[in-house]
Amino acid sequence: MKKLFCFLIISFFLNFALAQKVEVQTLLKDDISIRALQIYDGKVWYSGTHSKFGYVSLKDSADKNQMKLSDKKLEFRTLAQDSKNFYTINILSPANFFKIDKKSLKSEIVFKDTAKTAFYDALHFGKDGFGFALSDPNGKEAAISSLRIGGKFWQKCSGNCLPEFIIGEAAFAASNTNIASSKEQMWFATGGLSSRIFRQNIKSCKWEVFDTPFIQGTSSQGIYSIDFFDKNFGIAVGGDYTKQAENINNIATTNDGGKTWQIQASGKNGGYKTCVKFRPKSKGKDIIAVGDQNIEFSQDYGKTWKTISEEKGLFVCEWIDEDTLVFAGENRIVKMKMSF
Repeated sequence: MKKLFCFLIISFFLNFALAQKVEVQTLLKDDISIRALQIYDGKVWYSGTHSKFGYVSLKDSADKNQMKLSDKKLEFRTLAQDSKNFYTINILSPANFFKIDKKSLKSEIVFKDTAKTAFYDALHFGKDGFGFALSDPNGKEAAISSLRIGGKFWQKCSGNCLPEFIIGEAAFAASNTNIASSKEQMWFATGGLSSRIFRQNIKSCKWEVFDTPFIQGTSSQGIYSIDFFDKNFGIAVGGDYTKQAENINNIATTNDGGKTWQIQASGKNGGYKTCVKFRPKSKGKDIIAVGDQNIEFSQDYGKTWKTISEEKGLFVCEWIDEDTLVFAGENRIVKMKMSF
């Protein structure tokens, strides 16, 4: 009993010390739900509910700008950028692809998906300028739109070259991070009745699909976010948004580019997560993950996790540098400084 008491005291002070090394600053408060972020020109850019798009400076929160991309009450859960423009897509049909010029901030609709099943979950640009947008499937048929390198227009990919979904399988529009890419490959993750990893060879456009041991089987379960450190090592997080405290089989890592996955910290983490990101300059060792209920941090390649903040209602994050992040969610954007 004495040893147990000493262990609990030591654990308490270790966790307290860790928590003391995190500083949180509010950058923006507004009537908006934000699930997509981008960092550019010393600012954090966002899109969200009520057709809102804007930015706030990372150095001076008074330096901010917000606009409405439409007179309609559209909801955006995606945001991506190339060298000249931002792009965002509203959920629900018709799905309007908005392009916003980085210099003038003028916006225009450059593509429209009128399929009744259109519901765009994520939008991603690779380092080579390739754009990729993922919608919920039409039955088994995948719904993917792309902007090829050097191209000017979005187009829906042909069904002949697309992978098939399982009925009841779909992607989650939780944080715009269920897509990741390297120079050679692009991945996206699914959930629902089946939680799998889809991998495309960018050069050949060939698709492969891999099963995972992730929690799955109902519409609310599965992988919500992925990130890849390199072409081999990646991580997936998620869970069940209707049972957010449950923490069984909701974190997994891969060492072979997504072919096989190993469950990590099952029953020993803070539950449902919507976004995961590798820490810059950590060689894949340090990882941050956020969900509705808390923010967690791993310093051993995702094997173990510690809660570093009890902040609620945050869905998405982006690293600014190796010590600083921004988080966004319900009605706010915050900046976090870490000193460990």
